[in-house]
Amino acid sequence: MSAPDLTAALERIPGWFWPTDQRLFEWFLSNEDVSGDVLEMGTYLGKSAVLIGGHVRRGETFTVCDLFESDAPDADNDAETTRSYSSLTRDQFERNYLSVHDALPEIVHGPTSVILDHVKADTCRFVHVDASHLYTHVKGDVLAARTVLREGGIVAFDDYRSEHTPGVALAVWEAVAGLGLAPVCVSTQKLYGTWGDPAPVRERLLAWLATRPDLWHTTDVLGEHHLVRVNQRKKPKPAQPQSDLDRLATELRRTTAELKKVTAESQNAVQALKKATKEVSVLGPVAHRAAGWLRRRGTPAK
Repeated sequence: MSAPDLTAALERIPGWFWPTDQRLFEWFLSNEDVSGDVLEMGTYLGKSAVLIGGHVRRGETFTVCDLFESDAPDADNDAETTRSYSSLTRDQFERNYLSVHDALPEIVHGPTSVILDHVKADTCRFVHVDASHLYTHVKGDVLAARTVLREGGIVAFDDYRSEHTPGVALAVWEAVAGLGLAPVCVSTQKLYGTWGDPAPVRERLLAWLATRPDLWHTTDVLGEHHLVRVNQRKKPKPAQPQSDLDRLATELRRTTAELKKVTAESQNAVQALKKATKEVSVLGPVAHRAAGWLRRRGTPAK
């Protein structure tokens, strides 16, 4: 499927998967330096899974794990899924996926806590974690991702900084601080990291970003790490040809501005005239008396 067709297909699927992360997923998944399977923990209606499925190579396995409409393993998780994912069903996911791809990925219909029963250790080159937002569950997903990723593999954590997902933030930054997770880059929604050496992949990423006019990036020092921040560059608004109405409105604004200027100048002239008139009214009697005095001085005495 061509890039425009894939973009159009993704737009038809409900979910939260922004263009910046779509481009980053495509880049990380196209890295030929690392081979292995691909795993997504938490898929919702398949928006990101559809893109991932287009980058699975021959001989690789793509596994998707989600509760879908099943009961959650605990009360807190059940409240979370009821509140945020009440419309999610496996049937909807499968229909969305098969609208783009010919075959479904391997589906683990259950909580992400069982994923290690289905995906072997040290087998994956890319893992997307977007399941529960509760700290206890995300912490387990972090450990599972570390187990299944092979050397040089990349993990992407969704909602690592959203105000409504503090449990994700705590679990992810704990992994950075204490479990050896090295962050490579962040977008507004996702953190991408590795348990391998981040320097080579970060350098390749920076070289690629330098060729992308649609993406903005910068690098920040984060303790002993160098963190690349990536976001979509805002597109300038295209110049629109002016219609007759637009031209009339422009001319009206210009005429209004000129009238305001003339009015201000007229007001200043009126004020100056009033001031001069006032001065004449005050000085007039004085000048009259002075003239009379001069006439009397100039009249010869009889």
